[in-house]
Amino acid sequence: MDIAAIAKELNLEIRSARDRLENIVTGGYTGDLLSDVMANSHAGDIWITRQVHQNIVAIATLKEHAGIILVNSCEPAKDTLERAKQENVPILVSRLGAFELTGKIYNLLAKDK
Repeated sequence: MDIAAIAKELNLEIRSARDRLENIVTGGYTGDLLSDVMANSHAGDIWITRQVHQNIVAIATLKEHAGIILVNSCEPAKDTLERAKQENVPILVSRLGAFELTGKIYNLLAKDK
């Protein structure tokens, strides 16, 4: 399933890299501790977090994540958006909390298999 389909299904707001919404999501990781995300997430994951600083873009790029979803209507910092545009990393925003959003994405990915 690609990011565009997830965004449409869950009413996510796109903040960067609209041209990368065809990125295929193969799994997901939910976490706010950057070292944990670096150690345990995988390429192709959609990363669900409430962190808004530019280090999230660096980690998403390093780990080759499909994209980042910010929860609880958190908005990325201005420098984060600039970095995401430079690195072409999709950042989306959800009104949902991490627990609910993670469950919904898990179910979408399970149905898609």
